[in-house]
Amino acid sequence: MKKHLLMLAIASSCLIAGQAGAMTKDEYKAAKDKIEANYKADKAKCDALKDNAKDVCNKEAKGKENVAKAELEQQYKPSDSNARKVEEEKVKANYEVAKEKCDDLKGDAKDACEKQAKADETKGKADIKAMHAKK
Repeated sequence: MKKHLLMLAIASSCLIAGQAGAMTKDEYKAAKDKIEANYKADKAKCDALKDNAKDVCNKEAKGKENVAKAELEQQYKPSDSNARKVEEEKVKANYEVAKEKCDDLKGDAKDACEKQAKADETKGKADIKAMHAKK
């Protein structure tokens, strides 16, 4: 019984995925508006915070928006270029947030944190480059 339900779930998800490929201009616009509304709501939540926590929150909100926009472009106009842009936005967002979190630290700990954030960004970029070089 479980095997049957699993196969049914997989089959229906494949069907939905096939239909999701064709996004109309109106669907694209609605999704873009939703992303912008989500960003404004996330940013509003940051207003209640103070100091670096607010800065981190703002970087997270902006990164989330940029990744969502890149993913939307990939859904609307699938291409290797747009797929790469999604990965690049994720790396950039992670770096910006990590770097901002380092501001809470002082001295050697801050330097080490910033070096780690930069190393993670460099590795992420290298991974993207290697992944797309194979294609």
